[in-house]
This record gives sequence, C-alpha cells and structure tokens, in this order.
Amino acid sequence: MKSSQSFFNEYQYYITPSDMIEFLYCKRFIYYMKCLGISQNEEKRFKVMMGREIHEKRATQNKDYLPKKIGSCNKMIGVNLISEKYGIIGNVDEIHTLEDGTMAPLDYKFTRYDQRIFKTHRNQLVMYALMIEEVFNKKVQKGFIVYCREENRLVEIDITKEDKEKVNSYIEEYKKILDGYYPEATKQKSKCLDCCYKNICIKI
Repeated sequence: MKSSQSFFNEYQYYITPSDMIEFLYCKRFIYYMKCLGISQNEEKRFKVMMGREIHEKRATQNKDYLPKKIGSCNKMIGVNLISEKYGIIGNVDEIHTLEDGTMAPLDYKFTRYDQRIFKTHRNQLVMYALMIEEVFNKKVQKGFIVYCREENRLVEIDITKEDKEKVNSYIEEYKKILDGYYPEATKQKSKCLDCCYKNICIKI
C-alpha cells in the first residue's frame, strides 16, 4: 500500500482541498506558488502541526461516540482519494457509511468555529464528496466537521447538487491559473499585509 506522500507525489498536478483553500483566499497566491513555482519560504504554522497531532490521536479516542451520534454503520480512517474526472486528490480523515446507504466525509479541524472560515471548510467537504462518489459509486448528501478547539463540536453540513456544481466551477477556474492565466488581486487588501508574495505581486 502506498504511503500518503508517495501517493500525492504521483499525482502532483492534481488539486487538493488545501490548494482550494489557498485559491479561495487569494487566487494570485496559486499563480505564484503553482504556476511560477515560487515557494512560500515559511515555516509550518503551529496550528497545522497541532492539527496533525490531533489527527494522530483521534484513532484511539472516542472510537464509538461519533459514529453513534451521526448514525454511522462503518468507518474508514485516513483514506486517500482521487478523482480522474475532476483532477482532484486528497486524504480525508474519515469516511462514514450511513444507515441510508449513503457515505459522508468527516474532517477534524484544530480551530474554532467561525462563519468566515467555515465556508472554506465546507468547500473542502464538497471536494471530498466528489471524490467519494467517483471512487465508491455511492451518493454523498452530507458531511461532518469536528472543531477540536471547541470540545470536539460536531457540525453537520448538507451537500447539495448546487454545492458540487459551484466547487466544480472553482476547480475549472483553478486549472486556468495553472495554464498561465493571471487572476485579479483580492479586493480585501487586509489579506496582503502578511502575504509572502506581497513584494512581487504589486510589480506585475
């Protein structure tokens, strides 16, 4: 069985849910990082490292609580997913088979619930949904997020056809940037303050 790292190296030109978060934050970020190959030159953030630690511990904690709460009949942990159709790839924390025969992704976040951030988390779940439907040929109509810094707050999210179509449009726009399209800068200039590309962005 391939490790997650070798799996992702093999499909390095596929779009990940993490890539999509960067894209939705600022599209030019993707242009500099993916199209021009300019690295961020920054250390991993504390919350990312803590998030990994949380993911490592979750397998031995609350084994039965969450599955019972969401009506899960079966659970898979740390599943590598890929969609040839959409050109996306990812590793979902958990996939649950629900009582009605549908499947649902579950993702752990080492952060607090925030409506603005929540929108990006929702889009991640939709990407997982697209991949699960292709890989397992099962419908995905909902997903779950566990916010670890709020006493493992569980949030259930409906995933609609419209959600999937919207994320697909994001994927197509992302691919245009990979082909060399230079996107408009973000209108929220506060995002530029600590951006690692701010010194070159204004020059182009």
